[in-house]
Amino acid sequence: MTTTRARAPVEHADRKPLTTDELAARIARDIPPGSYVNLGIGQPTRIAEHLPADAGIVLHTENGMLGMGPAAVGDEVDPDLTNAGKVPVTELPGAAYFHHADSFAMMRGGHLDVCVLGAFQVSHHGDLANWHTGDPDAVPAVGGAMDLAVGARRVLVMMRLFTRDGAPKLVPACTYPLTAAGCVSLVYTDHGVFEPGPDGVRVHETYGITVAELRGRLSVDLLD
Repeated sequence: MTTTRARAPVEHADRKPLTTDELAARIARDIPPGSYVNLGIGQPTRIAEHLPADAGIVLHTENGMLGMGPAAVGDEVDPDLTNAGKVPVTELPGAAYFHHADSFAMMRGGHLDVCVLGAFQVSHHGDLANWHTGDPDAVPAVGGAMDLAVGARRVLVMMRLFTRDGAPKLVPACTYPLTAAGCVSLVYTDHGVFEPGPDGVRVHETYGITVAELRGRLSVDLLD
């Protein structure tokens, strides 16, 4: 019996970590043509600016829209046309609008191929924590993230790998309240792309850092 060996990580150690727009473009390249996709509030919405116009990707918004286009600018801005984060957006030909309850039925019913969410922490098992840090000044708001995390066929996370204090956000076990357990397929960060799994985290790519250096900064088992 032949065994397929996992591809070795691609290290881009000779460049800086990815910017937010570079990271958004990197994720956009991995979204299959024809997918129905929800982009979470915050940084994930930037992915809409990098999706090929001819890819047939249909963007869904939690507040009730299919066929969302890129962010609106200048005369395109319509205050009644926004995404779930209240950011003005454009509509693509064939766009449709529906009740909030219908939008959540789509999310919960397994009708979305991909969702991209931000995160405070992701565990090496793929657990997601993205709604509350326990900070007394924070306003906990899980919103539709819990529905997306269990309803979408693939859950991608877009986040920085480290906090401003240098603490890793890819961890052995989440210390913040969970949004959902074992739901994350891939984690895209400024320093690399990671795949959580039962035996550890597989490194797909690195940016501005090597796998060896990551092992010195992360407590999770990195597979290569």
